[in-house]
Amino acid sequence: MILHKGEVLFRQGDACQNLFQVKSGLFKVTRLHENGNIVLFNLLYPGETVPHHSLISPKEAHGTAVAMMKSEVELIPAAEWYRELREDPDKVMEIALLLQEKVRFMQTRLDHLTVGTPGERLALLSRWLLEYSHGAELTDLLTQEEIGQLIGVRRETVNRLLRSPG
Repeated sequence: MILHKGEVLFRQGDACQNLFQVKSGLFKVTRLHENGNIVLFNLLYPGETVPHHSLISPKEAHGTAVAMMKSEVELIPAAEWYRELREDPDKVMEIALLLQEKVRFMQTRLDHLTVGTPGERLALLSRWLLEYSHGAELTDLLTQEEIGQLIGVRRETVNRLLRSPG
């Protein structure tokens, strides 16, 4: 299944009748809180099977996943996924490896948040995204608010950083 920039893979609260393996592209996952705040809390990249919290048992989607660029995913019916999980003991190791990879990604993201200056954090995010974005500009993929959420600064700081030379 092909999704284009801005198209939704799943929505917060969806019953998750399907899981998805990201074949190419990038997705941002946001969560709408009761107070109206929308927070970007995850990025999905090729090789991931999502939603992560439904890899072992079903649960409604925690956030909304939106394509950041043209992306391809393989749709996996949840009933089929869970049947295979019950019948094939090797499937458990597959899930463990998927989750391990995501934990390592999150550790790297946390490291990026604790590195020196906002400029250094912006550079790290830009370099990481470049691995998956096929040359797309950071600001073509994310808003300044979203960039700020990912590097732990306000939108105004992101604006200043993007305008500064070097």
